[in-house]
Amino acid sequence: MSTAELPNVQKHTRLEDIQAMVIGTLIIALGVNLFTQAGLLTGGSAGLAFLIQYSTALTFGQAFFLINLPFYLLAIWHFGWGFTLKTFFAVFCVSAFSDITPMLVSFEAVDAVYASMTGGFLMGVGFLMLFRHNASLGGVNILARYLAEKYGISMGKFQMVIDCIIVMMSIFVVDYRLIIISFIGAIALNMIIAVNHKPGRYMGNV
Repeated sequence: MSTAELPNVQKHTRLEDIQAMVIGTLIIALGVNLFTQAGLLTGGSAGLAFLIQYSTALTFGQAFFLINLPFYLLAIWHFGWGFTLKTFFAVFCVSAFSDITPMLVSFEAVDAVYASMTGGFLMGVGFLMLFRHNASLGGVNILARYLAEKYGISMGKFQMVIDCIIVMMSIFVVDYRLIIISFIGAIALNMIIAVNHKPGRYMGNV
């Protein structure tokens, strides 16, 4: 099918954006709680939030919200207020849902490998929903999207490298066996993004 034959791309409505961001962040929050229950880590700003959660009195949601504040400057400069406001809303939802979910769902026992794979897949799907509605969860996601659009660098591959570096840095906080298992989650999360998110293939509301 030639470019001329492609149908006109319709922008997402505001209701569709809100629906996708709420559902996407709920899915991510469930993945976060699987990781927390097993004592696992991931990369990016979420990985830093896990480290803070495990070593301080702050919850994941509180740490995640605070870590993302500086990255909004890059978002405003390169992506505009629309993207930035959506990202702020998504970060707020993940922060809130991550702290609310344990009040509604409890895991008495969860296998670390299962939590790593399933939690990684859940977070990857949630990220993908946000990307497709012109939003993200800030932090490394904003930087990864900037590099993808500016220089054509794969978002999934870039984030996979950053995530693995952060997981390796966590050796002073988390048992090394859980760090090894956490690599599975980082790969699972970014595999979803690398396979399903290609610049130009699908991007709603842009």
